[in-house]
Amino acid sequence: MNTIRLTVLTTAVVAASVAAGPAHAEPGVLMGGGSGIILDDYELCTLTTIGHDGAGRLVGLTAGHCAVLGDTIASEQDWGAGDLGRVVDVNDDLDYAVIEFDPAKVTPVRQVGGTVITGIGAYPEQGGVVCENGRSTGFDCGIVWGHLGDRILNQTCSRPGDSGGPVTAGDQLVGMNNGRVVGVAGLDMNVECVTATNPVHSPAYTHPITDILTAINTGGGPGTAFHPI
Repeated sequence: MNTIRLTVLTTAVVAASVAAGPAHAEPGVLMGGGSGIILDDYELCTLTTIGHDGAGRLVGLTAGHCAVLGDTIASEQDWGAGDLGRVVDVNDDLDYAVIEFDPAKVTPVRQVGGTVITGIGAYPEQGGVVCENGRSTGFDCGIVWGHLGDRILNQTCSRPGDSGGPVTAGDQLVGMNNGRVVGVAGLDMNVECVTATNPVHSPAYTHPITDILTAINTGGGPGTAFHPI
């Protein structure tokens, strides 16, 4: 009797194991252009984009003034997941930083909120419309005012924490949000954006993503030959 019971129990356990199938690993933290990031457990900024470079590394971009070389990166939405990567390059002239992510911990995505990034495009000319997605103000769109030196101004909402946010035209990444204009030639223009729905505020200033990627390619380090996911 005991032998029969043991045989039945063993058969049931094997059947249950076959029915359950192999265990699947949990997906990594979802990260994409517009995700809030925490640098060095302190600084809150926004991820511009994520993808792979020519060497197959999983890399992303954010604003350079947010970062110091070697800073750890965590997700604002999933801080408990711990360090997801590190800052491996910072450029002060074009105000960008390159992040190398751990592919075992991060799942790259094309869409965050209203932003979808499928490729790299040229910045629209004056009078065109671009959209921006920042961790502080979310997704909004505004008219392109034109160039101010090597920067381009637009009327999207930019508040602290939005730095690094993707600037898009349709589903093409065209720029990186670097801040808002507070004055030009001694003229005070510091009108803070309260909400993305209020168009009366100082314009945001941005760098074209093509200029940033050209600089990264010239350096030849992590991020070279980058393409979004």
